[in-house]
Amino acid sequence: MDANSMAWLARRDGSVVVGHGPFTASVEAVGAVAFYVQDFALSDPKPWKIPSRFERITNREMAERYGAELASGIQWEPAEAGPFAAVFQEVAAAIDGGIFEKTVPVVTETGRTTTDPRKAIIAAMARQRPPLQSYGWCSGEGGFAGATPELLVSLREGRLETMALAGTARSEDRDVFAVDEKEIREHEYVARTLVAKLEDLGKTAVSDREIIDLESLVHFLTSISVILDRPQDPEDLVKRLHPTPALGPLPRNAQTIKQLLGWRSRLACPAEFGAPFGLLDGKRFDAVVAIRGIWWQGNVLKLPAGCGVIDESRLVNEWRELRLKREAVKSFL
Repeated sequence: MDANSMAWLARRDGSVVVGHGPFTASVEAVGAVAFYVQDFALSDPKPWKIPSRFERITNREMAERYGAELASGIQWEPAEAGPFAAVFQEVAAAIDGGIFEKTVPVVTETGRTTTDPRKAIIAAMARQRPPLQSYGWCSGEGGFAGATPELLVSLREGRLETMALAGTARSEDRDVFAVDEKEIREHEYVARTLVAKLEDLGKTAVSDREIIDLESLVHFLTSISVILDRPQDPEDLVKRLHPTPALGPLPRNAQTIKQLLGWRSRLACPAEFGAPFGLLDGKRFDAVVAIRGIWWQGNVLKLPAGCGVIDESRLVNEWRELRLKREAVKSFL
């Protein structure tokens, strides 16, 4: 792979591991550090990317080293409502037909720059702080980078941690969001499903639902932890949890996954959006959900955002939520 390629993941404790290319693609993790870079369908047979060298730094050092560049000259093309409206109606019909309880279509906005956007995008994400975790993968003229609030799984010293993060509103609507039955129901779908997938692994603890404030947006958050009865393989855990109902279908089966992948393709969603992005560092494994990011190839940018659709969902409200999420990412720049 490209000698100028780069990967990184910022962890919740403020540490960052940065890998430098060229990378070796592998079926399994080897060496002291390996990045897990997959697409949403988990179709890459060699998802482990082994760096030629790596370094461990802090969030502050990451920002000082990479965060000075500012974006300029980005021209965004307005997202078209028509294709999303057509998919939304198909989703609603599938829910009425009992195929889904919930699923997550994605709308992608396109932008163009007059200069190479790589440095500015890396800088924008490097400047972000917990509870956001920055992540990125750059190779050749393309890549993606983001700052996600959603942890898929953390595995360390016999303890597994994950979270249900679902339900979205503007920060100024926090009070009404706290009692919004539709948003609460959507969140509880996600939390209950995650607990059910993990309770056979050990002693499970579930926090009370709370609201996490991410400046312009608020979300519901439920933290989940498991004291494991036995050692677990990181990639097996990823496959057990991904996609969570926050980004995937409920119920999750071959039919509903295939349908969701078809909708994502029709709406030009980048393959890695919502996918697991992970890091094996010795015996520690951390993986986030790759959302709140920007994908680029040359000077063309893609900014995707998804919305959870359930029976109570309404087209205009979901379209508004998608716009809010995209604007939150643009604010990073």
